[in-house]
Amino acid sequence: MPKRRANGEGNIRKRKDGRWEGRYTAGYDANGKVITKNVLGRTQAEVKDKLRNAIEDSKKLDPVKAGSYTLEQWLKLWYSVYVEPQVRYSTREFYHNAIDHHIIPKLGSVKLEKLTMLQIQQFYNELLKSGRVQKKNQPELKEHGLSPRMVQCVHVVLNKALEYAVEEKLILVNPAKKCKIPKNTRKEMNILPEALIGPYLSAAKEHGILAPMYLELTTGLRRGELLALRWEDLDVQNRTLSINKSVYAQRVQNSLVVCGNTVGLLYGPGAYVQLHQRITLFRGDCIFFFDTAGEQRSTTAE
Repeated sequence: MPKRRANGEGNIRKRKDGRWEGRYTAGYDANGKVITKNVLGRTQAEVKDKLRNAIEDSKKLDPVKAGSYTLEQWLKLWYSVYVEPQVRYSTREFYHNAIDHHIIPKLGSVKLEKLTMLQIQQFYNELLKSGRVQKKNQPELKEHGLSPRMVQCVHVVLNKALEYAVEEKLILVNPAKKCKIPKNTRKEMNILPEALIGPYLSAAKEHGILAPMYLELTTGLRRGELLALRWEDLDVQNRTLSINKSVYAQRVQNSLVVCGNTVGLLYGPGAYVQLHQRITLFRGDCIFFFDTAGEQRSTTAE
């Protein structure tokens, strides 16, 4: 029985075309077949250096899994294993947008180990110029480039996926790590002029939404926090309103699914426990309830 060659063993020979070639054993596949790789150079000394570096690098990779994924395949696997089970619905939509609308269409077919920093940098630059996606049955886009903020978001997703690829020994380094990310352009905040506050509230009253609009205007509550308010959050006696949850942009029949924002609960003497909870709000529970058409249906308990 022939001797099984150890991982990292290699040899050097001169080819007929005059170049030198170094071959080495990178490992064995799932069927026990030898995985052989090579390096080329003009001189024996050059190949010797390349061979030594290649052998060292091969020890840092999984010989069975490395080279078996395109970027698209890895992104989908990484998302299903590491992202989807851990994040809330609205965050999943953020990942889907970056992966399905931007990364995969441009870079999805590239082999994971062949992806370079140059390719990713060019991809980011293109997003700034023409990265917006024209959606069906929507007005034609006036601006075709993504904002610096959105390019940053795409980078966050891609960079994180490639960091996990390094951890899984699929690639040696993360090619997105040192890419130049566009900086946010500072925009002046638009504040509702005092002269328009009256007309704003009058219009809200005419449409039957004065209470939520007044509360939003005077407190700065986010839309999700406003719509998640329940009657139990209102303490009339102490004149306080507890903000401890936020609503998803997801509807199930005639209910709203509420995200598990951190809620503080007293548990035992002096103990304060942080819990995550998922609540379904029905019409009678909410201070403000809007049907699927976006029309307010209730501002009183039923």
